[in-house]
Amino acid sequence: MSKHYAHAHWEGNLPEGKGKYTLKTSGYEGNLTFSSRFEDSKDASSPEELIGAAHASCFSMAFAHALSQAGFNVEKIETDAEVTLAKAGNSFAISEILLKTTGKVSDINKQKFEEIASDAKENCPVSKALKAMNIKLEAKLA
Repeated sequence: MSKHYAHAHWEGNLPEGKGKYTLKTSGYEGNLTFSSRFEDSKDASSPEELIGAAHASCFSMAFAHALSQAGFNVEKIETDAEVTLAKAGNSFAISEILLKTTGKVSDINKQKFEEIASDAKENCPVSKALKAMNIKLEAKLA
């Protein structure tokens, strides 16, 4: 079993406060603000952006592995994640995640590429953890 650690710190109330997160293994730190989460300000990160980074990374790794297991030579996989935070009643919820991936893979046709991508989307550990939400995929062969 593998364990991974992160830490978050918040000061003040929600609209006026500020926070910071630390990824313990790498020591990477980032800032959090109300406006970066709820108002599309680009002055800091957000939990949704971190979820997007985790999901895009996990999917890319799972997709590359699945392609390799199927006998294809993977040169590269690039994935963007678009995480939508929307008003849901009196609170907010992540309503959708769109994964947009492009792969450079030798000797594969578009149909097989998309089939393996779809399977990776369903089976990467982060997708499994986020199963309660709508996860969409756009896969493009470079």
